[in-house]
Amino acid sequence: MQEWLAEHMLVSYLLIVGFTIFIFNNVFRPVRRLPILKEILVYVTIAIGSLVLLVLQVDKLPIIQCMAVAVVLMLILRLRQLYDRWRKDRGNADRNDKGRDAADEVR
Repeated sequence: MQEWLAEHMLVSYLLIVGFTIFIFNNVFRPVRRLPILKEILVYVTIAIGSLVLLVLQVDKLPIIQCMAVAVVLMLILRLRQLYDRWRKDRGNADRNDKGRDAADEVR
């Protein structure tokens, strides 16, 4: 796989840029959106910085594989957060139903 990625540099570059943008948006994104010029500057900087990572990838360092592992771990974390929120909401709904049942029994 490493050789194939070294031979297909455009695919490697696009994967690196895509992973970098995904990681930036999930980890470093400020709460508010940036002004459009600053946002363009950030993405241009990411594109230029990805060229350095592409050179390292072509020199047989597993940059894309490491970034893929980071993205998978972020997705697992996001799924876990959604699951915990779902369990919490479901638990609150069950408690509300029990509270209503108890109130109905008192009447």
